[in-house]
Amino acid sequence: MTVAIVDSTFIMHLFRRYQPAITWFDSNQRFSITSISWMEVMVGVPNKRAQSESLDLLGGFEILFVTDADQRWAMEQIKRLRFSNSNSTMLNDALIAAVAYRLQVPLYTHNLKDMTPMIGTLAVKPYA
Repeated sequence: MTVAIVDSTFIMHLFRRYQPAITWFDSNQRFSITSISWMEVMVGVPNKRAQSESLDLLGGFEILFVTDADQRWAMEQIKRLRFSNSNSTMLNDALIAAVAYRLQVPLYTHNLKDMTPMIGTLAVKPYA
């Protein structure tokens, strides 16, 4: 059962062996990622070696898939927030937030600027 979701920013910190991310990750419960974050990470790998390392890292997470209802919710968020001064909601952000919203679990992210207007206090910065 999913207790929390981490997004791509966190995965990249782990991949780069950023010590605060490793320490935080090791001291917490099992996390999930969305299929969107999985794809963001894989699209960003520069070569086969990094792809293999990324697959190993991502294999340690439960993958949560976007549903039809999530997509509808994300569409509403984009419509609501797209032209606000404080938010530049992107497609991937809205889809990731939708899964956290549906499950009502925290989304650990360093992208609070875009996530908080969509999911409020479910968006949590995990470490400095």
